[in-house]
Amino acid sequence: MTGGTIDRDVLKAALARVAAGTGAAADELNAADGQLGDGDLGITVSKGFAEAAGADLPEDVGLALLECAKAFQRVSSSSYGTLVATGFMAAAKATKGRTLVQADEVAALVVAARDAMMARGKGNLGDKTVLDSLDGVAKALEGAAAADMADAAVAAARGTLAAFNGKPCKLGRARMFAEKSASLDDPGQLAFLRIVEALAGRGGEAGA
Repeated sequence: MTGGTIDRDVLKAALARVAAGTGAAADELNAADGQLGDGDLGITVSKGFAEAAGADLPEDVGLALLECAKAFQRVSSSSYGTLVATGFMAAAKATKGRTLVQADEVAALVVAARDAMMARGKGNLGDKTVLDSLDGVAKALEGAAAADMADAAVAAARGTLAAFNGKPCKLGRARMFAEKSASLDDPGQLAFLRIVEALAGRGGEAGA
């Protein structure tokens, strides 16, 4: 982010960081997902962001975000990939026709993504899913200065993971392993943490 604004070049740089970060975390995320699901979350996330990072993005930020959604749809038919694409589409709708987005708009874009993903996945806050991570980050970014947004987002994503420690997953395949899931990190929340850490230019730190 330069001067508190987001344009195509800022977005492309961010996607490159996330692609690298999720690629590095792919095995970790597959392992976490394998305890409660199909064990392919790391593949879904890393392939999706790699595809988005390699896409030819237009200058229109909204259309660029739409290309990111299409990238995920091309390489993943999983529920998590579909939710990520849905979030990108919600942000795309809110920014279509613009070449610059201000930093103080990011919280509202996260809220738009959260709400669209909630509607698509039939989930609720408190279910121990990525929706809770999005909600926490949106609240942390509200009113935050551009220079503080990375720290605020990482802290919120980590805080969400910690807050749900000991609580069962209530949505998706993980809900069938309620007792087991209570002692484990939700894979979707962990993936979102790694995404946010990569956006902030940090490596993942297990247990942080």
